[in-house]
Amino acid sequence: MEKPGTRYEEVLRPPLSWWLMAAGGVAAVWWCFVVATPASVAGIAALVAAVGTGTGLARYGSVRVSTDEHGLRAGRAVLPWQHVGSVEVLGPEQLHRTLGVDADARAHLLLRSYCRGAVKVAVDDARDPTPYWVISTRRGEELALHLERSRVQD
Repeated sequence: MEKPGTRYEEVLRPPLSWWLMAAGGVAAVWWCFVVATPASVAGIAALVAAVGTGTGLARYGSVRVSTDEHGLRAGRAVLPWQHVGSVEVLGPEQLHRTLGVDADARAHLLLRSYCRGAVKVAVDDARDPTPYWVISTRRGEELALHLERSRVQD
Protein backbone atom coordinates (compact mmCIF):
# COMPACT_ATOMS: atom_id res chain seq x y z
CA MET A 1 0.00 0.00 0.00
CA GLU A 2 1.28 3.45 -0.75
CA LYS A 3 2.23 5.89 1.96
CA PRO A 4 0.19 9.06 2.46
CA GLY A 5 1.48 11.93 0.37
CA THR A 6 3.04 9.76 -2.33
CA ARG A 7 0.13 9.75 -4.75
CA TYR A 8 0.46 10.02 -8.49
CA GLU A 9 -2.08 11.89 -10.58
CA GLU A 10 -2.22 12.83 -14.23
CA VAL A 11 -5.11 14.10 -16.32
CA LEU A 12 -4.86 13.22 -19.99
CA ARG A 13 -6.13 16.34 -21.74
CA PRO A 14 -6.25 16.91 -25.50
CA PRO A 15 -3.52 19.23 -26.79
CA LEU A 16 -4.17 22.82 -27.88
CA SER A 17 -4.02 21.76 -31.55
CA TRP A 18 -7.16 19.65 -31.08
CA TRP A 19 -9.03 22.62 -29.63
CA LEU A 20 -7.87 24.78 -32.54
CA MET A 21 -9.08 22.16 -35.03
CA ALA A 22 -12.42 22.04 -33.20
CA ALA A 23 -12.69 25.83 -33.47
CA GLY A 24 -11.97 25.54 -37.19
CA GLY A 25 -14.74 22.95 -37.49
CA VAL A 26 -17.18 25.24 -35.70
CA ALA A 27 -16.20 28.07 -38.03
CA ALA A 28 -16.80 25.79 -41.02
CA VAL A 29 -20.27 24.90 -39.71
CA TRP A 30 -21.03 28.58 -39.23
CA TRP A 31 -19.82 29.41 -42.75
CA CYS A 32 -21.86 26.61 -44.35
CA PHE A 33 -25.00 27.92 -42.68
CA VAL A 34 -24.35 31.64 -43.07
CA VAL A 35 -24.15 31.44 -46.87
CA ALA A 36 -27.44 29.55 -47.15
CA THR A 37 -29.60 30.63 -44.20
CA PRO A 38 -30.32 33.72 -42.10
CA ALA A 39 -27.58 34.79 -39.70
CA SER A 40 -29.60 33.72 -36.66
CA VAL A 41 -29.80 30.13 -37.96
CA ALA A 42 -26.06 30.16 -38.67
CA GLY A 43 -25.41 31.43 -35.14
CA ILE A 44 -27.54 28.69 -33.60
CA ALA A 45 -25.85 26.01 -35.74
CA ALA A 46 -22.42 27.29 -34.72
CA LEU A 47 -23.44 27.38 -31.07
CA VAL A 48 -24.72 23.78 -31.23
CA ALA A 49 -21.50 22.70 -32.97
CA ALA A 50 -19.37 24.54 -30.39
CA VAL A 51 -21.21 23.04 -27.42
CA GLY A 52 -21.15 19.54 -28.91
CA THR A 53 -17.49 19.68 -29.89
CA GLY A 54 -16.41 21.31 -26.65
CA THR A 55 -18.34 18.81 -24.55
CA GLY A 56 -16.91 15.90 -26.52
CA LEU A 57 -13.32 17.10 -26.19
CA ALA A 58 -13.73 17.93 -22.51
CA ARG A 59 -15.21 14.50 -21.72
CA TYR A 60 -12.60 12.69 -23.80
CA GLY A 61 -9.89 14.73 -22.14
CA SER A 62 -11.03 14.38 -18.56
CA VAL A 63 -9.62 10.89 -18.07
CA ARG A 64 -7.50 10.57 -14.95
CA VAL A 65 -4.61 8.22 -14.23
CA SER A 66 -3.87 8.12 -10.51
CA THR A 67 -3.00 6.05 -7.50
CA ASP A 68 -4.54 6.07 -4.06
CA GLU A 69 -4.83 3.76 -1.07
CA HIS A 70 -6.91 1.32 -3.16
CA GLY A 71 -4.51 0.95 -6.07
CA LEU A 72 -3.99 2.15 -9.63
CA ARG A 73 -6.89 4.02 -11.21
CA ALA A 74 -7.11 4.43 -14.97
CA GLY A 75 -10.34 6.20 -15.83
CA ARG A 76 -13.08 4.36 -13.91
CA ALA A 77 -11.14 1.09 -13.60
CA VAL A 78 -9.18 0.20 -10.45
CA LEU A 79 -6.35 -2.32 -10.15
CA PRO A 80 -5.84 -3.09 -6.43
CA TRP A 81 -2.27 -2.88 -5.13
CA GLN A 82 -2.07 -6.60 -4.40
CA HIS A 83 -2.66 -7.29 -8.12
CA VAL A 84 -0.23 -4.70 -9.55
CA GLY A 85 2.55 -6.69 -11.19
CA SER A 86 5.64 -5.65 -13.11
CA VAL A 87 5.58 -2.33 -14.94
CA GLU A 88 7.12 -1.56 -18.31
CA VAL A 89 7.45 1.88 -19.90
CA LEU A 90 6.44 1.80 -23.57
CA GLY A 91 7.77 4.27 -26.09
CA PRO A 92 5.96 4.86 -29.40
CA GLU A 93 7.52 1.83 -31.12
CA GLN A 94 6.94 -0.56 -28.22
CA LEU A 95 3.37 0.72 -27.83
CA HIS A 96 2.71 0.14 -31.53
CA ARG A 97 4.02 -3.42 -31.22
CA THR A 98 2.09 -4.08 -27.98
CA LEU A 99 -1.14 -2.96 -29.62
CA GLY A 100 -0.33 -4.79 -32.86
CA VAL A 101 1.49 -8.07 -33.33
CA ASP A 102 2.00 -8.67 -29.59
CA ALA A 103 -1.55 -7.70 -28.59
CA ASP A 104 -3.72 -9.75 -26.28
CA ALA A 105 -7.43 -9.15 -26.80
CA ARG A 106 -8.06 -9.63 -23.08
CA ALA A 107 -5.88 -6.65 -22.10
CA HIS A 108 -7.40 -3.57 -20.47
CA LEU A 109 -6.62 -0.48 -22.53
CA LEU A 110 -6.86 3.19 -21.63
CA LEU A 111 -5.42 4.91 -24.68
CA ARG A 112 -5.29 8.46 -25.91
CA SER A 113 -3.87 9.01 -29.38
CA TYR A 114 -2.28 12.32 -28.42
CA CYS A 115 -0.06 10.62 -25.80
CA ARG A 116 2.93 9.05 -27.50
CA GLY A 117 3.95 6.94 -24.51
CA ALA A 118 2.32 4.42 -22.21
CA VAL A 119 2.98 1.96 -19.44
CA LYS A 120 2.19 -1.73 -19.44
CA VAL A 121 1.19 -3.04 -16.01
CA ALA A 122 1.01 -6.81 -15.51
CA VAL A 123 -2.05 -8.03 -13.61
CA ASP A 124 -0.86 -10.36 -10.85
CA ASP A 125 -4.12 -12.22 -10.21
CA ALA A 126 -4.65 -15.81 -11.34
CA ARG A 127 -8.46 -15.37 -11.25
CA ASP A 128 -8.45 -12.31 -13.51
CA PRO A 129 -8.45 -13.12 -17.24
CA THR A 130 -6.90 -9.71 -17.98
CA PRO A 131 -3.16 -10.28 -18.47
CA TYR A 132 -2.11 -6.62 -18.37
CA TRP A 133 -3.19 -3.01 -18.59
CA VAL A 134 -1.84 -0.55 -21.16
CA ILE A 135 -2.30 3.03 -20.01
CA SER A 136 -1.47 6.15 -22.01
CA THR A 137 0.66 8.67 -20.15
CA ARG A 138 2.88 11.64 -20.82
CA ARG A 139 5.04 10.79 -17.79
CA GLY A 140 5.71 7.08 -18.24
CA GLU A 141 8.98 6.91 -16.29
CA GLU A 142 7.46 8.73 -13.32
CA LEU A 143 4.34 6.55 -13.26
CA ALA A 144 6.35 3.33 -13.58
CA LEU A 145 8.72 4.36 -10.79
CA HIS A 146 5.79 5.29 -8.55
CA LEU A 147 4.03 1.98 -9.21
CA GLU A 148 7.18 -0.04 -8.55
CA ARG A 149 7.89 1.82 -5.28
CA SER A 150 4.29 1.53 -4.08
CA ARG A 151 4.08 -2.12 -5.06
CA VAL A 152 7.20 -2.99 -3.06
CA GLN A 153 5.72 -1.44 0.11
CA ASP A 154 3.14 -4.25 0.48
